[in-house]
Order: sequence, then C-alpha cells, then structure tokens
Amino acid sequence: MALVYPVLAQILLTFVVLFATGRARVGSLMAGRVKMDDIAANAGAFPEDVRRFGNNFANQFETPVLFYVLVGIAIFIRATDVVMVVLAWAYVATRVAHAFVHLTSNHVPTRFRIFVAGVLVLLAMWVLIVIRLLTA
Repeated sequence: MALVYPVLAQILLTFVVLFATGRARVGSLMAGRVKMDDIAANAGAFPEDVRRFGNNFANQFETPVLFYVLVGIAIFIRATDVVMVVLAWAYVATRVAHAFVHLTSNHVPTRFRIFVAGVLVLLAMWVLIVIRLLTA
C-alpha cells in the first residue's frame, strides 16, 4: 500500500493547482484585467500569467495519467517493492518541482529539464513493470 501515498500526493498537487487556477482567474476578473464576455468561450483571453495556471492544471492530466495506471498495475501484480516506491516519490517530486517552476518564474529550460527527469523516472517504472510481467 506504500504506492498509494505518492498517488495521493499527486492528487493533492492537482487540487492545489486547481484552486490556484481558480484564484488567479477570479483575481484577474476582479482586477478588470479581463472581462467575463472575453473568457466565456475562450480561456485564452486570460492574461499570460493567469493562463499558466490553467496550462499547468491541464499538465496534471498528461503524464500523471500514465503514473496512475502504472501504480494500479503495480499494486495488482504486487510490484510494490522499495525501488518502485522510491521511483513513485521521485516522479511526484518532479511534478511538484515542475508545477512550482511553471507557476512562478516559468523558466522554460529549467521546467523542461524537470519534465524530462519526471518522464525518465516514469519510463523506468514502466520498464520495471514490463520486466516483472515478462518474468512472472
């Protein structure tokens, strides 16, 4: 069950980004930076700094989906050893770091390096699962 905790942490990150997105959007409306009619059918009308929040929220449903599926399979086939747990936490740490950079400085080279690190961790986890399935 140790793999459930990183999943819960990733879900928590998703909710934190969701609420931050809402706060940024409402704040831009209240400050008059954008009008309701402008965003009614297109969130692209939000100012760039506000769009980053929505973009990051969308990011929480890209590679994390592969993470959720992987953890479900890992638990099902009992591939929940310490290596898998450490890798799961490493993946979540990269997602937190990616969100932090995306929502603050948005330094693209740093954000990209963090993203690649997370994808490599996720790939390593999938390789371990496939090896486990092939050798079972």
